[in-house]
Amino acid sequence: MSSKLIAPSVLAADFANLQRDIEMINASDADWFHIDIMDGVFVPNISFGMPVLKAITKHAKKTIDVHLMIVNPDQYIQTFADLGSDILTVHYEACTHLHRTLQAIKAAGMKAGVALNPHTSINVLEDTINDIDMVCLMSVNPGFGGQSFIENTYTKVEQLKALITKKGASTLIEIDGGVTNKNAKQLVDAGADVLVAGSYVFGATNPTDTVKDLKALANS
Repeated sequence: MSSKLIAPSVLAADFANLQRDIEMINASDADWFHIDIMDGVFVPNISFGMPVLKAITKHAKKTIDVHLMIVNPDQYIQTFADLGSDILTVHYEACTHLHRTLQAIKAAGMKAGVALNPHTSINVLEDTINDIDMVCLMSVNPGFGGQSFIENTYTKVEQLKALITKKGASTLIEIDGGVTNKNAKQLVDAGADVLVAGSYVFGATNPTDTVKDLKALANS
């Protein structure tokens, strides 16, 4: 894939000015909206639910990349499809029957993603990688924004890229957590295709310029 993608994480947006921040992403060089759904069970935090996602998709003009950090994701697959999700990512650690979950996501008309926590080995995807459109590697522990990047992520990206190549898969690699201009190029060089950036974008003085610079760096 030639162009590397930037997906600002809406979790870091100003919820009191959500439409403003959505319009910023629409007008920026960003490629996707990354939306974290947390249930307070799988992760120690609760983010937004269906009504907020519905409000976001109403105004968003780019790909909706939904990351479910919840238990029992299967029961909500059709709901997220109905709300306009383009990509639905579930956690490997939350899926007892991962293959079946992936098939259900695709049957609902979405691309299927699988997220791995920092402690989870790439090897667990050996038998399903050809059914996965995107793997989201957590480069922080999931649950809340603003954490420090875990250095071992570079090795995991290389391992995942090797698995994708070995299996002849077309799976994208997404990195979620602690992405900045300090590690973006190294992540892309290791094999990453999509960079999720939350605090780094929305905490910037000029988020639009920050997205533009990050995209240029990732594609340099």
